[in-house]
Amino acid sequence: MSTLSQESCEACRADAPRISDDDLKILMPKIPDWTPVVVDGILQIQREYPFKNFKGAMAFSNQVGELAEEAGHHPAILTEWGKVTITWWSHSVKGLHKNDLIMAARCDEL
Repeated sequence: MSTLSQESCEACRADAPRISDDDLKILMPKIPDWTPVVVDGILQIQREYPFKNFKGAMAFSNQVGELAEEAGHHPAILTEWGKVTITWWSHSVKGLHKNDLIMAARCDEL
């Protein structure tokens, strides 16, 4: 269990700092199954979760949705037969904020 998941998310405004490269290097090993990706010039983190069927994938997607609602921070969720792809980034800062890594760790605990 990652202690990262126990940290509190903070309100993220447009002027909030993006996560630094140094902090990213320290924190990514705490969520080793996540991969940094750049989409339309925006750094994000992404993970694909495998499932045996669509029903399991859909149930997990709903759990992630509930988690996101509780935190007021929402990922991209792609639900397909046999897998769910979750992508976190902070729209307000157009990149990664520590909240994104905290939420990724919480997804891993589901």
